[in-house]
Amino acid sequence: MKSMTSRERVRSAINHQTPDRVPIDFGSTPVTGIHVSTYARLRKALGLPEKPVKVIEPMQMLAEIEPEVAEFLGVDTVGIQLPSTIFGFPNKNWKPMTFFDGTPLLVSEYFNVTVDENGDWLMHPCGDMSCPPSARMPKDGFFFDAIVRQEPDAEKNLNPRQFAEEQVRLYTDEELEFLRTTADYYYKNTDKSLVGCWWQGGLGDIALVPGMGIKNPHGVRDPQRWYELLVEKTDYIREIFEIQTDIAMENLKLYKEAVGEKIDVLVVSGTDFGGQNGLLVSPKLFRELWKPFYKRINDWVHQNTNWKTFYHTCGSIYGIMDDLVECGVDIINPVQCSAANMEPQRLKAEYGDKIVFWGGGVNTQQTLPFGTPNDVRQEVSERIRIFNRNGGFVFTSIHNIQANVPPENIIAMIETALGKNL
Repeated sequence: MKSMTSRERVRSAINHQTPDRVPIDFGSTPVTGIHVSTYARLRKALGLPEKPVKVIEPMQMLAEIEPEVAEFLGVDTVGIQLPSTIFGFPNKNWKPMTFFDGTPLLVSEYFNVTVDENGDWLMHPCGDMSCPPSARMPKDGFFFDAIVRQEPDAEKNLNPRQFAEEQVRLYTDEELEFLRTTADYYYKNTDKSLVGCWWQGGLGDIALVPGMGIKNPHGVRDPQRWYELLVEKTDYIREIFEIQTDIAMENLKLYKEAVGEKIDVLVVSGTDFGGQNGLLVSPKLFRELWKPFYKRINDWVHQNTNWKTFYHTCGSIYGIMDDLVECGVDIINPVQCSAANMEPQRLKAEYGDKIVFWGGGVNTQQTLPFGTPNDVRQEVSERIRIFNRNGGFVFTSIHNIQANVPPENIIAMIETALGKNL
């Protein structure tokens, strides 16, 4: 088969055609990336000069994948995303910092932490040190956990519009210009497939519920209480989702004007519906609360663009796979094959002609961190054999590559996917 460009390769795969080799995503989204410490060790293992690692996603402490590394690893994708963070501050005006393990970093000038008596890092929303901290990283930890900041009387005056408008707002002209120029640059100057990191369909995304980037969040911000409200106050949650979707749909039109057909994939949602052993919500509740809004978004995308819609949802989601297909989802990620009922053969046999599997390449809970390079090669080979049949597969690990993963295992993963030695 004639060698394809990266863009041709990804487009072939997401249209369920067989590419010249499996396309590889590494770092185009905040759910297909790598921890900063592991990235620093990977650079060293590849024989590249040591240098500070840029923290592109501060909550999970994910590294920016530099073009030289992406080329070396055969990466076929690049993400188009605003320089904003979950903590409400922009990534700009980089300053040096040292991680707990000694890894030299570059962080945004707004990456401002205080250190408590235990040595933990406390992050402040919008980089404003006068605000109470919204997240904590334990001393010698690897990423931040949300600190619940909920008003004592939050449930006395539940205001769905106030909550929704704190979660999503209309794009500014400056943001749209950034998207336009960034998409133009990567479309004209690379052959990569462009992945639009839009995310505004992430209704009820539990990572966003605590409002880590909001100085004074209103409404229910405790994740446990939020899940309870899904059942106790379903109408209230539905009204939030409706308002959020209305705003998101306006932004979707603006996004299309900015990036046009330069992107191939639109990342819509990061809401997790599965745990290790089953669904986090019932299929009935999914159909009531999420399915109509997802269908609205997907219908617009399919009627007005050539993009494919990408939904990230961890865990065992087999119980809603038919629903995802019916509401027009094109791509699922991370394809957590170790979860119940998520066996690769089963997924490919039942949904291989309907859904693109973007992930599932190797188990990041067990094989990648704790296996040998040979274990990694065997698992990657098997996943490619199953998922890449007749296309419909983009290779990446199951969620982000975490801290303390041996770099030789990452190299074994990429070499197997590429079918050659680095």
